[in-house]
Amino acid sequence: MKRYLTVILFLIIAVAAIAADEGATYTRAGLLQASLPWWGWAALLFGFTLLLGIIAVIGGVGGGVMFVPIVSAVFPFHFDFVRGAGLMVALCGALSATPVLLRRGIGDVRLGLPMALFGSVGSIAGAFLGLALPTGIVEGLLGIAILGIVILMMTASRADFPTVSQPDALAGFLGVGSSYFEESLGRAVRWTVHRMPLGLLIYLVIGIVGGMFGVGAGWANVPALNLLLGAPLKVAVGSSAFIMTLNASAASWVYLNSAAVLPLIAVPSVAGMMLGTRVGAHLLPRVRARMIRYVVIGLLTVSGVRSLVAGVLQVVG
Repeated sequence: MKRYLTVILFLIIAVAAIAADEGATYTRAGLLQASLPWWGWAALLFGFTLLLGIIAVIGGVGGGVMFVPIVSAVFPFHFDFVRGAGLMVALCGALSATPVLLRRGIGDVRLGLPMALFGSVGSIAGAFLGLALPTGIVEGLLGIAILGIVILMMTASRADFPTVSQPDALAGFLGVGSSYFEESLGRAVRWTVHRMPLGLLIYLVIGIVGGMFGVGAGWANVPALNLLLGAPLKVAVGSSAFIMTLNASAASWVYLNSAAVLPLIAVPSVAGMMLGTRVGAHLLPRVRARMIRYVVIGLLTVSGVRSLVAGVLQVVG
């Protein structure tokens, strides 16, 4: 009962904040198009992100990486505001999943904290850089980044239980490694990691990309932890959510301080994505996830090409 009261209170505050912000400017041209009232844009965005959340879960990708390129392609909102809302979407999604994963022993704090430290530094630097650069350059770079993510999704393999016999010196010093109960095997799985110094540098770069484009870093966290450092796939997924809570929150403060997070865009986006991910989790056993994954790859490819072309036209024009 207390949970439902909290949700209702949140919605009341959100609607009041949006209504109070009605007179602001939101579009690329600087004026909100008069074809819809403010609540019409909020309802449309809520429904759209609800669908994105369903597709994201079934397709096995983070909602944040889909939000920015697709919403910026479909809606007339200014690119900076979409990026700010994208970080809020990524942050709220990670916050909802992290406590459960940590309680189950899947996410690991000793593994996540060093990566989150370097990732947060990178995300803050990326957020400042993204807001300082011209919109056309950032949008063009986003197109390149999204197309790179598509290639990564199509080519990256995965290892459920990588074999790391000995931790490297840094991992041993930090005591990274533990065990968790693997239900599919019916026994505990012990694990450790290696290549941590290289992993820290990779996370610095991942943070810069996530902060600059507002896409979060779920698309890169799991492959880096699983394939590069050698963490089991479930540990990589759980630790990725924990890392996201710190990285996205660090970059979000930069966008908030720059007034690039608007309630009209952020609130319905977060609400729609959170509800959509829950619906998608229930639908996942009943649909062909591979087919949805192809849809995700197609949507990201089209959005990436569109962002690249739009960025180039803005720079050239």
